[in-house]
Amino acid sequence: MAKMRITQQTFDAAVKENMKEFEMEPEEALKDAVEQFESQDVDLSCIVKAIPAADDEEEQTHEVLQALDSLKRGKDSAAALTDVTSDLKTFTDQCNREFAQRYLAAQKEAYPIILYYCRRSYEEEEPDTLLEALSALAALTDGLPDLLDAEGRDFLLDVLNTYAEDVSLTRVVVRTIRHFCVKHEQNRQDLVKVGLLPLLTNAITRHSGSGKLVKEASAALRVMTFDDDIRVMFGHAHEHAKMIVLEHNGLKVLIHAAKAHLDDTSVLSEVCAALSCLSVRNEFCQDVCDLGGLKLIMTLLANSYEKVELVRQVLSAIRAIAGNDDVKDAVVNAGGVQLIVITMNRHTNNAAVCEQGCACLSVLALRKPENCQVIMENGGALAAVQAMKTHPNVVNVQKQACMLLRNLVSRMQHLCQPILDLGAEALITQALQKHQDCGDVGKATLRDLGCEVELRELWKGKHGGLTN
Repeated sequence: MAKMRITQQTFDAAVKENMKEFEMEPEEALKDAVEQFESQDVDLSCIVKAIPAADDEEEQTHEVLQALDSLKRGKDSAAALTDVTSDLKTFTDQCNREFAQRYLAAQKEAYPIILYYCRRSYEEEEPDTLLEALSALAALTDGLPDLLDAEGRDFLLDVLNTYAEDVSLTRVVVRTIRHFCVKHEQNRQDLVKVGLLPLLTNAITRHSGSGKLVKEASAALRVMTFDDDIRVMFGHAHEHAKMIVLEHNGLKVLIHAAKAHLDDTSVLSEVCAALSCLSVRNEFCQDVCDLGGLKLIMTLLANSYEKVELVRQVLSAIRAIAGNDDVKDAVVNAGGVQLIVITMNRHTNNAAVCEQGCACLSVLALRKPENCQVIMENGGALAAVQAMKTHPNVVNVQKQACMLLRNLVSRMQHLCQPILDLGAEALITQALQKHQDCGDVGKATLRDLGCEVELRELWKGKHGGLTN
């Protein structure tokens, strides 16, 4: 059941009432209002939880709206751009605080006002003010992709073309575009149609020495492959990934850029995440290997296994490219199994690493009996069992571990008893009891391990009359 919602005015009125009628101190009044609404199951995610101004006649009370009001007055009076720079910075700082500030500002028509200053700075060739205005636009649009219109879309592409050599401006425009594309399929499709993808790959190539830009553009490419908009039945995620790889040489661009930032964990993590999203076809997985991507990924796993976030993304990349059977063998021959197991053992308490580690080993074991033997000999099954013990309440860890155990024994029945000796049966049974989502894979794993399992017969194949 959806939670109830209230307006910002209702919340502010409750805080003021606490201060006026019950003589509470401001902080106490704010805390009490939050507690009262939450006790009534009211959703406050879009509410600015701050103390409003004391003047009851003043409508715009919060700092983000005060900054926006100053920008409105500057727009109406055609004030010099230098006069509004401070207000743009204040607005940006406020929007960067929480989603509620951005939501409130958007309700008060912030988007056309900020876009006005972006366009004006662009037309007057004031790159410094343009950077401030675009930073404000990027801050405002985080989580609010519906704000984008045709004017804003075309403007952002114009800036990318005009200021292609400017690292700072390119980076903030790319960030803004990424915000507009998260959970918005139509924006993604519209931007691709007007030529966004080559601008992103060219930006990475042109500024490969800038870690911040490489990271931002890699994230934008990754978002273009998302299928996260529940409002559309079918998206173009696969088509966009194909275009990035086939038409714009995306895999080569990303791998080359990563090699320039081997000491920057955040850049490498984002590049690995992008490679995972682009490895959607068998030949693309092989391309990653042929372009030196597999060697890079294995080096990162060997040298940076202590860095959790990088490890998680590296494992995700291995999982993606190992969908190709030849790449599976290449990973195993490069010592990938040993590195994955070492990483899982090092980060046993991290559920995300355990999930990705089990998933990687599961893919490597699929249809590859010889790989199953290598995984068993290097403690892969033991690592999966330990992950199940450590994270009994994390459904994805349980599912991926079950899948790995099943793949290990599906063509190697002699491995059943060694896995059962590790206590796998009890753990799988526990997962079935705790997690409904583990039903199919858990029962299939027990069956393939030779354990007793109750399978429900959904249809017996008997003929019978149809009844209304």
